[in-house]
Amino acid sequence: MPEQTLFQPLTWSDLLVMAPELALGAWFVLLVVLELLLPRAVSRNWIGGLTLTGLLGAFTLILLRMLESNGEVISLLGDSYRVDDFASMLKLLFLAATALIVLLGLGTVRYDRAVTDKGEYFYLLLPAVIGAMTMASSGNLVTLYIGLELLSITSYVLVGLRRKSSLSAEAAFKYVITGGLSSAFILFGMSYLYGVIGSVQLAEINAALPGALEQYEALIYTGFLMMIIGFAIKIAAAPFHAWSLDVYQGAPTPIAAFLAVVSKGAALAIVFRMMFATALFASPDRTSISSVSDEVFFIVLLVAAASMLYGTLAALRQLNVKRLLALSGVANAGYLLVPIGVSFTIGHLNNMSEFLFYLIAYLLMTIGAFGIHTVVSRAAGHDELSGYAGMYYRSPWLALSMILFVLSLAGLPLSAGFFGKLFIVLGAERAQAYWIVAVMVLSSVISYYFYFGLVRQMFMRSSNGLSGASHSLDNDEDAEEGYGFRTSGTSQTLAAQEAKAGHIETAGSSEQADEESVVQSAEAKMENSLSSSLEQGDGVIRIPWPTGIVIALCAILTLALGIVPGPLVDIIQQLFSFPLPSH
Repeated sequence: MPEQTLFQPLTWSDLLVMAPELALGAWFVLLVVLELLLPRAVSRNWIGGLTLTGLLGAFTLILLRMLESNGEVISLLGDSYRVDDFASMLKLLFLAATALIVLLGLGTVRYDRAVTDKGEYFYLLLPAVIGAMTMASSGNLVTLYIGLELLSITSYVLVGLRRKSSLSAEAAFKYVITGGLSSAFILFGMSYLYGVIGSVQLAEINAALPGALEQYEALIYTGFLMMIIGFAIKIAAAPFHAWSLDVYQGAPTPIAAFLAVVSKGAALAIVFRMMFATALFASPDRTSISSVSDEVFFIVLLVAAASMLYGTLAALRQLNVKRLLALSGVANAGYLLVPIGVSFTIGHLNNMSEFLFYLIAYLLMTIGAFGIHTVVSRAAGHDELSGYAGMYYRSPWLALSMILFVLSLAGLPLSAGFFGKLFIVLGAERAQAYWIVAVMVLSSVISYYFYFGLVRQMFMRSSNGLSGASHSLDNDEDAEEGYGFRTSGTSQTLAAQEAKAGHIETAGSSEQADEESVVQSAEAKMENSLSSSLEQGDGVIRIPWPTGIVIALCAILTLALGIVPGPLVDIIQQLFSFPLPSH
């Protein structure tokens, strides 16, 4: 039984180390009180602006600490809370992602009539990101679980904020059920490790695990298996991903982006730290990988392979964009699990940079894609892929930005996703995990089909605008073929149908003149529709300035990392501290 670590009282210097989390907590309480005191007539966008200010302040505090620490690892509360460069970089990513999502909310929430309390939409993101930050710095199982539950419970509320929407209520209910099931599996697995080792400290579990293997091997395997299942549910990895499609579809789009990036990233990061800190060097002589490490990490690779294959195959026939992005998240969870899974090879320990680089790339391309979808879905009045028809003709730069994000998600050159996947593939090849390399390549190739189906919609379909009306006369039938997208119910199809009907009625007379007259009539009706049906989706793309900032930042950084990835890789390799706690 390992000697128990005593808790030391916090000093003022310790509180300064925890200042970002403490400041965000105090800021959250202040915003709750302020929102209660503000008159109803005052716009709740002020709450969003103040939330953004708090996030940027915490970001600055962490950045300053990193610059001053020179790689120093600080342990607080008996090593329950650790501050190292790995945790600090994750916190910076979570804060940056949450700030971008707040900006998306500023451009979206005022148009969403189903969100009755718009202030909650913003300030509830603060405790959620505090939970993610706590997970990144956890040094024992209790701290990990507290951070996980803080993130999860707040996310349940955020998903159900569209109180006037039955889809949102259904999504929140399903998320609560699956989230509770996930937490139960994780807690159950933790209890097995605690029962065997007698400690919740990650470092002490790692030190005692080699000696406990012979006597309690079955219990140790069971504990790790339960935790892997629980975290697989949290990150929506196959075959535990089914909840994510309904939850992403029912949640407000910026909140779906939060779940896809911050919630998933925090769970993946803690799996990375926990697996390294408990299972990696669990051998009696501590010089080689033991059987438990080999088999546990192999299970992680199996989950990664299942996620990549199912996520890409299931997306082939998906026509709802939010569900498509959810399936893309399933596949990308698999890619992010690969650097963790290949750690069973003692010769490949430099996978920290691979994990962090692809996590940054995934953050940028996913938030950017969700940001564009907030604009397009509002213009179309729905979340279907048909809403992207002819987007290039309505908003060329927006279409080009979406193309960049699609290229990155597919892992094609000139995008951050290309180098992210390339680094992971090379790492797996160095670890001699050739079968997982084959799975990664195969899933990437399959994903080209549905990603380029979206490209085809934007560039090869007639738009909802006036220029697309006459084009749809000859190509309306084509608009319902090929990739399987249907645009019935949109103004372009209505115009085409009316034009065709008019053409039939005027058969036998001056056909060309009558056809032109019918087209003009259809276009006039479309103009009237454009001016009167904004809230229902009028086909006109309007980009709020906060959303435009998010899309532009994500596009610029995705392109920059796709051209010059070296500086970021160097920064990651120079700054991080290996996450294994000291013994």
